[in-house]
Amino acid sequence: MAMSIDDKLGLNRFHADKSYPHITVNQSFTDVKEIERVVMACPAKLYSYNDGKIGFNHEGCLECGTCRVLSGGKVVESWNHPQGGMGVEFRHG
Repeated sequence: MAMSIDDKLGLNRFHADKSYPHITVNQSFTDVKEIERVVMACPAKLYSYNDGKIGFNHEGCLECGTCRVLSGGKVVESWNHPQGGMGVEFRHG
């Protein structure tokens, strides 16, 4: 039986550095259309937009860079790889 995407993602391990969020979000950015584009594009569903506030949780990030590319420096202020030994560990091809 083929595994679903959610099942495959569930096998990944995440080593989150709670003291170093490798992505920072511009909380003062207000273009709702641009924000919603980033929220919808994140494959790990780590972004949210509620009551005019951008929510983001770097724990569970797949490090794909989709948000960085779509944002063009607007929603995402900075995007860096996690520190050595931290971040996602893919466990299923």
